[in-house]
Amino acid sequence: MSLNFTHRLGRSQEPDMRNRTTLTTFILLGLTEDPQLQILIFIFLLVTYMLSVSGNLTIIFLTLVDVHLKTAMYFFLQNFSFIEISFTSACIPRFLYSIATGDRTVTYNACISQLFFTYLFGITEFFLLATMSYDRYVAICKPLHYMTIMNHRACIKLILSCWLTTLLIIFPPLTLALGLKFCESNIIDHFFCDINAILKISCTDTWIIEQMVPGCSVMIFIMTLVCVVLSYIYIIRTILRFPSAQQRKKAFSTCSSHIIVVSISYGSCIFVYTKPSAKDEMVINKGVTILITSISPMLNPFIYTLRNKQVKEAFKELIKRVLFLSNN
Repeated sequence: MSLNFTHRLGRSQEPDMRNRTTLTTFILLGLTEDPQLQILIFIFLLVTYMLSVSGNLTIIFLTLVDVHLKTAMYFFLQNFSFIEISFTSACIPRFLYSIATGDRTVTYNACISQLFFTYLFGITEFFLLATMSYDRYVAICKPLHYMTIMNHRACIKLILSCWLTTLLIIFPPLTLALGLKFCESNIIDHFFCDINAILKISCTDTWIIEQMVPGCSVMIFIMTLVCVVLSYIYIIRTILRFPSAQQRKKAFSTCSSHIIVVSISYGSCIFVYTKPSAKDEMVINKGVTILITSISPMLNPFIYTLRNKQVKEAFKELIKRVLFLSNN
């Protein structure tokens, strides 16, 4: 079967109306046709997905039951873990099913739903990372007012603003995507319903949405990154004024986990939106998407727990309780 992926940037000629059809299913190409490599990919993704879900669920459970983890920092971490579970669940299980059964078809409605939830959770994560950097700024630069500024009501408002801002941003391009028509091919060159791969097989004029998607992405990237950078500029300035080296070390340690997660998230985003050669573009896009949707959600719980004394203590206490109950 020959694949015709013509990128229609601003094409003025519309295809013959007789050839235009409304598709009800798509076919996802996945990552490879090699059966042995597919087995390795399946095992790898299954393990990373199970670790992602179990690790993030553990963090959510700990922040809910442990009285020492009731500050704004852990409230945001709880929500971040929920987004990580939701984000990886929007992509990976369907791909695992495709590899296991060989069924690569996906309905139009399921594809649009996956597209919506992937971008909803993915973009909200960036706004939440910016919010978490603001929380660290208040904790270190205004410690005496921390409990007043970052009270529970303020935290709820910040979380809701992350979700609502994301919905407002993704609504226009998603509405335009619902109007796309497909007539020459229904084969998506990806392992999930990625917007760029979908645009490549559309036979309608996609110029507006092709300008809108990267435009929104750059806007989100810059807005959130500016918030993160400004927060850490003030944080570093404040920490360097601490008289004790022990105080400086303790302050930096409270931010180290967040800095690592921010670096992974923004670094991956930079790779996605750099423009390689046409031949390598989709290969790189798929590879980075695997990193974002499976490896990052798996690493983040370990990053936050291994470098956080309070979370480690809460986890040890939980293990003790479980062992005590099991012995009795």
